[in-house]
Amino acid sequence: MLSLLLALAGGGFAQDAAPLRLSLRDAVSLALKENPQVILANLDVGQSEQERLIARSTLLPQINGNISEAAHRVNLEAAIGFRFPNSPQHVGPYYTFQAGASFQAPVFDLSLWRRYHAAQFGVEASREQELSVREESVLLVVSQYLGGQRAAADVEAAQSRMDLAQALYNQAVDLQRSGVGTGIDALRANVQLQNETQRLIYARTQLDTSLFALARLLSVDPSRKLELADQIGADTSVTPADQTIEQAYATRPELRQISTQMRQAELALQSAGEQRLPRVSVNGYWVQMGLRPGNVIPAYQYQASLDIPLFTGGRIQAQRAEADIAIRQLRQRERELKNRIALEVKTATAQLESARNEVQVANQGVDLARQEVTQARDRFEAGVANNIEVITAQDALARSSDNQIAALYRFNQSRADLAHAVGRMELLYGK
Repeated sequence: MLSLLLALAGGGFAQDAAPLRLSLRDAVSLALKENPQVILANLDVGQSEQERLIARSTLLPQINGNISEAAHRVNLEAAIGFRFPNSPQHVGPYYTFQAGASFQAPVFDLSLWRRYHAAQFGVEASREQELSVREESVLLVVSQYLGGQRAAADVEAAQSRMDLAQALYNQAVDLQRSGVGTGIDALRANVQLQNETQRLIYARTQLDTSLFALARLLSVDPSRKLELADQIGADTSVTPADQTIEQAYATRPELRQISTQMRQAELALQSAGEQRLPRVSVNGYWVQMGLRPGNVIPAYQYQASLDIPLFTGGRIQAQRAEADIAIRQLRQRERELKNRIALEVKTATAQLESARNEVQVANQGVDLARQEVTQARDRFEAGVANNIEVITAQDALARSSDNQIAALYRFNQSRADLAHAVGRMELLYGK
């Protein structure tokens, strides 16, 4: 029995420890489902929708049904202020029964309509806030995924350089044994091999820490290992469409949210002013009333009322001033946000073009460095030169490889930054 339990536990652990292989699109989709900030933003939208329904309910008739049975004993002398001669001091006890409905409904109250429309804009603002949170979440995941791709490319390049260093070390040892090479050549090659081994260890550590951070963003079980299904992108011709500042103004959810909040504040200002207007409402009741259920008769009351605010203690003026301040604050935020969006678009565009040129130069540098390594290795094998040229060529290849990986990373990150600047992160990476 114990062995069976251990086997089941071991099988479950192996299943939980299976690597989770994710593409960039998979990682973005998972983040939009599991990220706590996105979940909270969704809940805020639901809360705003309920607030809209509450505001709408104030415009609709309110009807209540009730059934009651009561016992009464009335002090006549206390009720009318004196006592009739030869009359009892009190009446009762007696019982009454009634069942029916009461209602009340606004007929004319502009402030209630303004509040309802403001609540509708509140729902729109919450939805724009949700889109903004989703965009930020996608940006974080994409940036971390790109960092993981860069780390994986560093590991691959470091492994390739170590394999080359191992081959060159073996070559130096073979030449030394055959009497063509020297011990110093083998020693130099061994030193270079150890350096490349150390770089590989560091690159693998960087990849592991990058994947840990990505798992944290995706709310993945810490015991679950992540693997990247996509390699670092090398296509520098792909750029997001609609890269203009005007397009960013139209698509950025933060700016649309401020615009919606401004309309909501303007409605709040109108609602505060319209509280000075008369309000018309109707209310009443209809019930079956009697001393017992068997002898009830209909009883009702209907009335209309006109309420005119005469003195509110400065409340209306203060509410108007508060709404006006909110509008001015939103306008200032809108100006500041437009300036920041324009800067983000121009900066990302410039960085993207620069990174594209860097990738082209880096690709040429890697090709030249590989040719240099091949020629230096041939010269060393032919005995024309020592392996100092080979070590120098190896270092040049390492630098060129690092430059290529860094340039590709900067290009992909700049492309993501530009997509975020124009409000297209989820459209580019999540669809």
